[in-house]
Amino acid sequence: MSLAIVHSRAKLGIAAPSVTVEVHLANGMPSLTLVGLPETAVRESKDRVRSALQNARLEFPSLKRITINLAPADLPKEGGRFDLAIALGLLAASGQIPADCLNQCECIGELALSGELRPVQGVLPAALACRDAGRSLLLPSANAAEAALVRGVHIVAAEHLLELCEHLRGERELPAVQSGTIPPPEQGLADLADVQGQAQAKRALIVAASGGHNLLLFGPPGTGKTLLASRMPGILPPLSEEEALEVAAVQSVCNQGPLQSWPLRPFRAPHHGASAAALVGGGSQPRPGEISQAHNGVLFLDEFPEFDRKVLEMLREPMESGAIHIARARETLTFPARFQLIAAMNPCPCGYQGDPSGRCRCTPEQIQRYRSKLSGPLLDRIDLHLAMHNEPFSMAGKTRGVPDSQTAGAQVLAARQIQRTRQACLNAHLDLAGLRDHCQLQEADARWLEQAIERLGLSHRASHRALKVARTLADLEAAEHVARRHLAEALQYRQLDRRAEG
Repeated sequence: MSLAIVHSRAKLGIAAPSVTVEVHLANGMPSLTLVGLPETAVRESKDRVRSALQNARLEFPSLKRITINLAPADLPKEGGRFDLAIALGLLAASGQIPADCLNQCECIGELALSGELRPVQGVLPAALACRDAGRSLLLPSANAAEAALVRGVHIVAAEHLLELCEHLRGERELPAVQSGTIPPPEQGLADLADVQGQAQAKRALIVAASGGHNLLLFGPPGTGKTLLASRMPGILPPLSEEEALEVAAVQSVCNQGPLQSWPLRPFRAPHHGASAAALVGGGSQPRPGEISQAHNGVLFLDEFPEFDRKVLEMLREPMESGAIHIARARETLTFPARFQLIAAMNPCPCGYQGDPSGRCRCTPEQIQRYRSKLSGPLLDRIDLHLAMHNEPFSMAGKTRGVPDSQTAGAQVLAARQIQRTRQACLNAHLDLAGLRDHCQLQEADARWLEQAIERLGLSHRASHRALKVARTLADLEAAEHVARRHLAEALQYRQLDRRAEG
């Protein structure tokens, strides 16, 4: 037949919209026209496909008038991911492979001039979409292991175009790749037992992990802020399969190799010089930023006030909604961004305010200017603020501290299971209705909390977040109701936004 239709997938953010490759052969002046809003790499595919077919001992219909359409026409297409679909379309239209064998298949892959199949980015979102559409997926062997993370999708992988053609003709059988193959989790996460002392900071870390709360650590250099933050992934529960696929999909489109970290929770620590596009996402072809790459994991921002204030303010919306919306003239893309923020900062520009040595020479104006880089609305969205102090040095530090990550992780897992059973989400993600239903107080405790909030000068948002932290403290004790001791400890973690501290 002179018309062939092949299904493929584009890459748009972390989505994989369907693309239909239509190939038509007609009599007339020999030519090849590629339409459908292709960018430069896609337009160059006609040269790669021609050489690949010829070097694979297949016939390129060079005496025909060839028209290739990538539909929908208004969807931008980029990269070499359509090479395989175009090549198979030409072969089907010229009768070299049966056209009906492509009806229930989707094809993704770049072609080398020799006909070998090269891997492409963003295969995992395409595999998820292919599974939902109920089609098989044809792709390069180098992408097979990544696509196999998706359970329930039929995958056929090949090293060379000729192998795939022989498979489609029925001349040889390429074995289907077993999907749903879960690699064993990597070991070697940093242990909380490596941190000596800092009992209160460890307690705050466990509380933050248990309820999914954001945490801000501030104190002089060398107190262990970064050390503690790096131990957070080791006490968080393992990712579920659905969560791991969400993380792997983001890593796939960012070309990070999800197999290298499956199924660990991501831990992202961008430098304080990161731009807005690097942190929240964007660019001419929008890509996920650090907050999306930390989805279902931890985003650690060291030297918190040194980040550009405009960049930090862009964190406010995704911290509430768990997603970031990148608007462009052509479309608006949404990236997941349900991250847990851990930030660290010094108490003053030199870092030694309150040090017994008296080495700090920062003026009150300098300290105020330094802290004012963090706006009130941003601090409101951070549930726990904890001051850390240097502890006396001891050679006994060679012994392991307590608790270790295994013990702390068991506490975190138990508290999270209570929350999932009660409200189907973590305490940090409770809305106002959930807050009323699951954080009810005794009348005397409610009056005490109102007076404390008024005395400390907390905003409504900060008050709600303190109540969520109190709910987590109760869950750590497996207590049914929030008591005054839980409220008092939760308010102790609201230190930077008190009226007394400006």
